[in-house]
Amino acid sequence: MPTVLLVRHGRTAANAAGVLAGRSPGIGLDEKGQAQARALALRLAGLPLAAVVTSPLQRCLETVREVLAARGGSVLHQVDDRLTECEYGDWTGRSLKELARDPLWKVVQAHPSGVRFPSGESLRAVQARAVDAVRDHDTRVARVCGPDVPWIVVSHADVIKAVLADALGLHLDQFQRLVVDPCSVSVVRYTGVRPFVLRLNDTGGELADLRPPARRRRRSAPGDAAVGGGSGTA
Repeated sequence: MPTVLLVRHGRTAANAAGVLAGRSPGIGLDEKGQAQARALALRLAGLPLAAVVTSPLQRCLETVREVLAARGGSVLHQVDDRLTECEYGDWTGRSLKELARDPLWKVVQAHPSGVRFPSGESLRAVQARAVDAVRDHDTRVARVCGPDVPWIVVSHADVIKAVLADALGLHLDQFQRLVVDPCSVSVVRYTGVRPFVLRLNDTGGELADLRPPARRRRRSAPGDAAVGGGSGTA
């Protein structure tokens, strides 16, 4: 099956200031975020990406622009609204310091599956739409491009955490245990039996080992886990 790289957008001024940007328009990358996006493009340079799918928000489009520019626009880029940021409703635009005094904050921390943001979206709805989007695109990539090929999703921290929780078999109430930093790469490979999480919140180092093998040599079914841990990626 294909390998999906879940990439969070680069840092924004709102991130740096501790403000919950949500779906606010005009939130682009700050100087550090732009540098992170350029570094990401270099990290991905050795991978033959089959597709790029992004949230429609500016900060994700600016992040992926660096990746596409490095490849001369040769990769298919699609926008999927299902990968957009959570609709935080009345929380949008407020500081995290202020929100931490709201009684709902403790529920978000301990029982996120029970949360619907005031005038906004539930985190259960976020997970459902995002997981559906990733799995739909993964199926399409497999059908069009064949097995093993890497492709990327550029989205937002809570969205990616929700997808990773699903892939790890965690209840949504556990997703706050995961950390997804700006421009980090988390990697999932879906199979007919189970997903495999290959990387989590990876912010540096080589990604070339995610290239598809020149020749497929499998001693077990694609969905089988390696008993004893295996020898790692080739």
